[in-house]
Amino acid sequence: MPAAQQAALPLETTDLDDLAAALSWHDGDPIATIRTLLDDCRLLRERLALAEISMSIGFTRGWRPSSASDHEEGSAAAI
Repeated sequence: MPAAQQAALPLETTDLDDLAAALSWHDGDPIATIRTLLDDCRLLRERLALAEISMSIGFTRGWRPSSASDHEEGSAAAI
């Protein structure tokens, strides 16, 4: 098995554990879980927008925060 696939296996288990934890937090209610996760995403996007406005390029050596995800920009290979 290639190294990239071996590294991905623990992430799948972690993702399932995170899903189970989120569902158990909401007593197994998937609708409440999704609502909470969407609210969290909205809050984090707002905070990222504020960080994007307030940070200068020199502060981060050329990196700027962005609300677009890596796969939306097509720059995942650059990481």
